[in-house]
Amino acid sequence: MGIHLSQPLVAAVLSAAIATRSYKKKSLDLSGAIVGFVVMTIHLAVNYRFGAVLLVFFFTSSMFTKFGEDKKQKVDADFKEGGQRNWTQVLYNSGIASLLVLVAWKLVGTQDSCLNSKESSHMTSLIGGIIGHYCCSNGDTWSSELGILSNEQPRLITTFKPVKRGTNGGVTKAGLVAAAGGGSVIGLTFVLIGFFTTSCPFDIALKQLLIIPLSALAGLCGSVIDSLLGATLQYSGFCSVRNKVVGKPGPTVKRISGLSILDNNAVNLVSILLTTVLTSIASSYIF
Repeated sequence: MGIHLSQPLVAAVLSAAIATRSYKKKSLDLSGAIVGFVVMTIHLAVNYRFGAVLLVFFFTSSMFTKFGEDKKQKVDADFKEGGQRNWTQVLYNSGIASLLVLVAWKLVGTQDSCLNSKESSHMTSLIGGIIGHYCCSNGDTWSSELGILSNEQPRLITTFKPVKRGTNGGVTKAGLVAAAGGGSVIGLTFVLIGFFTTSCPFDIALKQLLIIPLSALAGLCGSVIDSLLGATLQYSGFCSVRNKVVGKPGPTVKRISGLSILDNNAVNLVSILLTTVLTSIASSYIF
């Protein structure tokens, strides 16, 4: 029984350490740290490779969130030092993947699997979905956090008209490249960890490399979907008092774009869901 309990125990201890450190570093607030602990424990307890993908998303996104904070503070109306993501943000960015991880555990336990539809179409689709989920989350975060620092003029993705920094749906070339980079890092992590945790036939192992360009595409696709939703269904307006772009209408706010239908969390959730489904389908065909 000790052998069966060792992985969950390691998962819980490591997750507790990371959640505590993230709270102290202000990457997460208290509620975010608690939910983050649960999410990390689930991923690591089921499969170390799923855990690695989650942690690469979390650590790289947290790192880039802290880049150029002085500049971001002047632009972002919702700026918080270090990010200080709360439980809803954590859940919106990891909830769907956590459910898929639990389904994978129900199907094969803690066994790690290669992407191979001939062996298991269900697991290939599930794994593809999990990868797509974090490619979207990571790509969108990289795009937002690095794109806003670019000297390039943002343009609204629907009309290509110049807009102020911080406008929902505003994109830059640097931001789009960052989105693809964020996705590719997720795919690269999955492949590298798989060298140590799986034993596939050579031809199947070689084919796993295709997940890297697919992940780059998923990161870019997720960011584009997020931007399209942000430009159309999420309100952006310029507040003359705060001298910043804000997400709610008001007497001192001039509308820039979008309708007040979705907030930022909802936009993230929809874009993640769509990217998860698309990557899952693509994986079942490619592998």
